[in-house]
Amino acid sequence: MTPVKDIENINDIKRMVNTFYGKVRKDNLIGPIFNDKIQNHWDEHLSKLHSFWQSILLKEQTYFGYPFPPHAQLPINKTHFDRWLSLFTETVDDLFSGPVADEAKNRAYSIADIFQGKLDYLQKKPGNKFRSTE
Repeated sequence: MTPVKDIENINDIKRMVNTFYGKVRKDNLIGPIFNDKIQNHWDEHLSKLHSFWQSILLKEQTYFGYPFPPHAQLPINKTHFDRWLSLFTETVDDLFSGPVADEAKNRAYSIADIFQGKLDYLQKKPGNKFRSTE
């Protein structure tokens, strides 16, 4: 059954983020990477992500951080980004339908493209401190 509700408020954002990262944590490919990095700080991490997506999708400026640096040293590549996007899209499609839900998916693809491009650049840069996963 197709959801009939769009993302409208912070409770919807929390539902999207919490459901998505519940899947991430259990995933065989990307779960170990996230769980190793975040360890027992999931509540803090999810709170940041609630603010991040609230700022993007609801135009309520609640996130003031820099999302890329914490990801810069993770051992991730295109395969990991593809899984992240697959789980994200699946989650949004399972929960919501409408222009804001579509925007969430579009933004996720843009974020993944930007992060992947930055990581590729840093991993190929001479003298870098980042590990390649290729």
